[in-house]
Amino acid sequence: MNKMEIKARAKINLTLDVLSKRPDGYHNVKMIMQTIDLYDTVYVRKGGSGIHVRTNLPYLPVDDKNIAFKAARLFLDTMGIVKDGVEINIQKKIPVAAGLAGGSTDAAAVLIAMNKMFNAGLHTEQLMKMGRQLGADVPYCIMGGTALAEGVGDILTLLPAMPTTIVVLAKPPISVSTEHIYSRLNVDHIVAHPDTEGAINAIYNQDIVGITRRMHNVLEAVTVKEHRIINRIKNIMLGSGALGAIMSGSGPTVFGIFEHEVSAQKAVNKLRMIVKDIFVVNTYNSNYGER
Repeated sequence: MNKMEIKARAKINLTLDVLSKRPDGYHNVKMIMQTIDLYDTVYVRKGGSGIHVRTNLPYLPVDDKNIAFKAARLFLDTMGIVKDGVEINIQKKIPVAAGLAGGSTDAAAVLIAMNKMFNAGLHTEQLMKMGRQLGADVPYCIMGGTALAEGVGDILTLLPAMPTTIVVLAKPPISVSTEHIYSRLNVDHIVAHPDTEGAINAIYNQDIVGITRRMHNVLEAVTVKEHRIINRIKNIMLGSGALGAIMSGSGPTVFGIFEHEVSAQKAVNKLRMIVKDIFVVNTYNSNYGER
């Protein structure tokens, strides 16, 4: 196998709680992650020498500042591969710097593809361990599905697949730095924490209403102070019939969970007046590590 095409899917955070700040400057978190069927298409081809990255977005780096490039370099170095190189073509659809793990999922796709193309035989857990060196979200993007993430987001517990639902995503025309939002967060001043355990129980019971009632993101209060449009988007979604609506990750993307297509379309029609980047997708669950 000399080439592969992989759908690198985005994620949303059904809950996101920050428990404490670590001595290394990172934060201990507890959150429920969910894959959605919004994806970049990543083409990986074995051959040539070195690492070559292309993308459909001219402003994205294609050198060692690109996390997909870093993933390829890490794989080749770890496996001791010195003669072969790879060509990577990333067709982006997931918005950049949007709280949807767009870069992390591309890196995960590269690791998965190279593992197969080079017949490395690494198990999913081994790939996830490698992915931790690239970023906290990469192991989850390798695993996918519905999962509890702890530690810095890299300690994962697979949960039962949540019910398939309609997800409307709206990204305002701004970019948000995860590092900046966390730097503005004072853990001791968090007013309300999500009921993550209650959400997990609702997932086990396949209770979509119970899940959406418990959706909460503690970073939202920080990001909203700088970008009021996030609340406007949430209010439109909830007013259109969303079961729940919150910001994903550090933002600025807001997503709403809908039971009915009519309500979802109503939200889309209203959101188009203030937001350009809108997506209507479903939650996505696969077998462990499947692509």
